[in-house]
Amino acid sequence: MKWFYAILVLLIFTSCQPDDEVKPLYRPALMEVPKGFPEIDFPEGNEFTKSRWDLGKRLFYDPVLSRDNSLSCASCHSPELAFSDDTAFSIGSEGRLGTRNSPTLANVAYHPYLTREGGVPTLEMQVLVPIQEHNEFDFNIVLITERLRTDSSYQLMAKEAYDREVDPFVITRAIACFERSLLSGYSPFDQYKYHEDQSALSPSEINGMKLFFSAKTNCSKCHDNFNFTNYEFENNGLYEIYEDEGKFRLSGEESDRALFKVPSLRNIELTAPYMHDGSISTLEEVIEHYQSGGKPHQNKSAYIKPLDLSETEKSDLVQFLKTLTDDTFISNPMFAQ
Repeated sequence: MKWFYAILVLLIFTSCQPDDEVKPLYRPALMEVPKGFPEIDFPEGNEFTKSRWDLGKRLFYDPVLSRDNSLSCASCHSPELAFSDDTAFSIGSEGRLGTRNSPTLANVAYHPYLTREGGVPTLEMQVLVPIQEHNEFDFNIVLITERLRTDSSYQLMAKEAYDREVDPFVITRAIACFERSLLSGYSPFDQYKYHEDQSALSPSEINGMKLFFSAKTNCSKCHDNFNFTNYEFENNGLYEIYEDEGKFRLSGEESDRALFKVPSLRNIELTAPYMHDGSISTLEEVIEHYQSGGKPHQNKSAYIKPLDLSETEKSDLVQFLKTLTDDTFISNPMFAQ
């Protein structure tokens, strides 16, 4: 009988042990550049310092930037959504809807220009766009400065960070400094490619990866390099007639009509809905759009053509796209409010 109890105790003990040891998420240090990524180029006068980052993070989450004190940058760029939004158009000041889908800010430090038509050359300048947009913050950087100057703690932080009192220079530089720290490069795909962990992807995901980088799909013609974008401007046949004129708004050139900057696909699983207007709800629907070859348009990319993918191939492609989700990034307490 005592052998029976000994075996019973052993079974209970072993059944309480996890089958596989749970690997803790890696927590990169602030401004740690992921393996396979280039170094970040900081503009003169806004080199990275912790005091600038602290001020920028506080401003990023502060609704003081909007006219009615109802919205912050994080209202449309949520950490758990890879600093994007989950609606087609984000809600702006006084409940007004925005006019374009909010993109992710992950790895925005590497973008050579900002906005869907690429009309803003630096992050520092981009900060002013949502501030002055009627459908976003609907405010003025000068009036924001006046608000912040009544807060002695902001004045102290500005002095420490930039050796000057709160002003438009300080506000735009500090927020840009924080946004440059939003580095995402620790997804299962990164573990497979850059850390040579062959177990990081399943057979289905590997097959989807091969399809993604193949001539059969042409996905990587636009979504290439470490950030899964070539930063070029393309038309993907979403419509025959576009309400949003895209890059044409900036250039006035017919060859730019309905062209939009190619978005990064990093954390794409989290940034639905998709396209510049949030008109596609799921990754499966995105694949179906490209499977169809898109709608005819005078500026449609030559890479957009019917794909003839099987159901298994479409599923594998979606599974691969999900390997670009970086749980380390979205759950990092360093970036939380």
